[in-house]
This record gives sequence, C-alpha cells and structure tokens, in this order.
Amino acid sequence: MKRLRTFIALAAVPLILAGCGDLSNSSMSTNSGSSKSGSTQLTGQSTDSDYEGVIQSGHYQVSKSRGVTNTQDSGNTYNLKSFENGMLSVSKKVFSTKKYVFQEGQYLSSTTVQNWLDRKSKSNTTGLNPTDNGSKSATKRNPIYIQALEEQDYMTQKNNKLSLGGVTIGIAVNSVDYYKKTQYGATYETKITQAQGEAYAKSAANTVLKRLRQKSALKNVPIVIAVYRQASNDSLIGGNFLVYSTNKAGSTSVSKWTPLNVKNYTFPLSSGQSSPNSNDASSFSNFKSQVENFFPNLSGVTAQAQYDGKSLAGMHVNITTQFYSQTEIINFTQYLQTTAQKYLPSGVPIDITVSSTDGIQSFLSRAKNEKKFTSHVFNSY
Repeated sequence: MKRLRTFIALAAVPLILAGCGDLSNSSMSTNSGSSKSGSTQLTGQSTDSDYEGVIQSGHYQVSKSRGVTNTQDSGNTYNLKSFENGMLSVSKKVFSTKKYVFQEGQYLSSTTVQNWLDRKSKSNTTGLNPTDNGSKSATKRNPIYIQALEEQDYMTQKNNKLSLGGVTIGIAVNSVDYYKKTQYGATYETKITQAQGEAYAKSAANTVLKRLRQKSALKNVPIVIAVYRQASNDSLIGGNFLVYSTNKAGSTSVSKWTPLNVKNYTFPLSSGQSSPNSNDASSFSNFKSQVENFFPNLSGVTAQAQYDGKSLAGMHVNITTQFYSQTEIINFTQYLQTTAQKYLPSGVPIDITVSSTDGIQSFLSRAKNEKKFTSHVFNSY
C-alpha cells in the first residue's frame, strides 16, 4: 500500500471564512449527523463574500479527514492552499454565503479517505487509484492519478438549528506522479496530461458520488464535485480547478460538467511564456523596476497572479530583502504604498508581503475596486 501521510491543515481556511467577526447564535443546535447536540456558535463574517464557520462546544469544528493526502504532495505546499481556497470559490457558485454556513467535512473519516486515495488491491477494494501493474517504467507503469480528496459541508440555519444543506467534494489529480524504483533510490516522474487526469477524475467522481449516497445523511442533499489539477513540485504556484458538477439531491451519477477557466501565473514570466493580458505583466515589470531602484539588497520581487479567462482576478506580491533598521522598513513600506497604487493593475484585489530572513516585516493590501493600499508594519516593544 502506498504510504500516506496527514498534514496539519493550514489555518488559511478559518481565516478566509470569518476573519475577526463577532461570535453569534451561541444557543444554536446542530443536525449535522456526526455532531452531538450542544452549544453551537458561528464565527461571524468579516465580509459578505465569506462564509461563517461552525464552533461546536467552544471549539472550531475541524474536518474528520483533516489534511489527508498522498505522500508526494509535500513537494509543493501551494497546491494544498490553492486546492482548499479553490473549493471555496467553486462552492460559492452553488451555496450562497448569505444562505449557507461553512462546516469542515464531517462525513468522510481519515481512514475512509486514505483507503480511497490508495491503489485498488485485494486488500483495499475501495481504492480509487489503479492497481500496481509492477512496471517501473515511466511510460508503462500505472501512475497515481488522484492525489487528494477533500470534503466541505454547507449548513442551513432555521429556528436556531443548523442542518446539512449541501456538500462539496474536491478531487485533486496529479500533473506529475513522482515515484521511486527502490525505497531510498532516486525519484522518477510519470507525466500525466490534463486530458488523462481529467478523464480519470470524472470516472472516479461517479464512484465517489454513489458511495456518498450510501450514507443516510447524504442521500438527499445536493453534492458538488470539483476536479483540480495539481501543479508540479517545482512550481512557484498551485494548480487550478478544471471542471465542477452540481448533482441534485438523490442523484447517483454525474450527468453534466461545467468547465472552469481559472489559471495561475508567476510574475515575472519565464522566457517564452505569455499571460492572458500582456498589460498586467508590463505593469508588474515596471513596479518591480521601481522597487529595485529604490531599495538596495533586494533578494527578489515576484508575484502570483490568477486569471479567470483573460481577466486578472487577483495578485499576491512577495518581496524579500535585508533590513538593517526599523526606519528602513517603515519608509520602504510607505514607498510601496504609493508605487503599488501607481504601477500595479487597478480594480483587482492585491496583497504585498515584505519579508526578510527574520520573517514578515510588513504587509499591504487593497480590496477589489479600491484605489488605495492599506499597510501594516510589524513592530515589537
């Protein structure tokens, strides 16, 4: 059996869900199946575009299959973040943040997900990955297609009670399957095309949907299944979702897939690479030049950019340098605030993280359709 490992789930999801909103509905009860009735609170919302999360008996309700994935996933931590964030984005297309409350997956246990992610064998008939054909050849072996599987639950609220209103399942497939011919030997690669990975995931989705319907709590709720393609381990960005399907209550087979056209890029672009909008790449290049001319000893100015079709959806800028005084950090951050507003693309959410060998020094951000950046310099007493 291919060894599996469990990662500690990143705190990004709870932060995205609620921010610093006030706790609410402290006397609410829940009908989520695996949760006992008791004191249930909601995290509150920082914005209308975020889900409230569930707090059960004073504790955040963590997933029953928290962070289970195949071993090789440790090579690119961006995949895990973009997978979870992307699932939230897909879910918002079906489950409105105004009507639904987010709850970490409560119906698939770690053992169940581990078995599903493993290869199918005599000892594990539920494995979603193909049987091992014994070959060590990169082109002849059966690769591990499905790298991760995650559940997110969406609750409805009525008369101070929470009930399961829908579920989203994310299936992450590899673009590259990394393997060893001997236990401590070199690492080899099997390339998996987008068409191959997508087709395999769609087939597995039907199996997953049928299995979910066998659970009494999931028989009559809508289930969204989304297919994600992982980036390679050497990528500076995560992967992207390819398609999703909304399956009505009671349905046991996937009848329709909706394509997604979301892709991630790294700025500056690699030689020969192009982005959907060349103006964005030029804007970042001008910003980078201004920053590098202003401050010495910069180790790097890079960005992750996400596009929905040809439209820029957002950008994360990372600046690494060496500071020698707190006043340098303050003045550099102030300069970034005006320079980013002047040179970086307008109308989209952008955040800028400034870090050194000592950690994050300052942070700047601008919300969608805002003009000015807000900033914070991390200090100490």
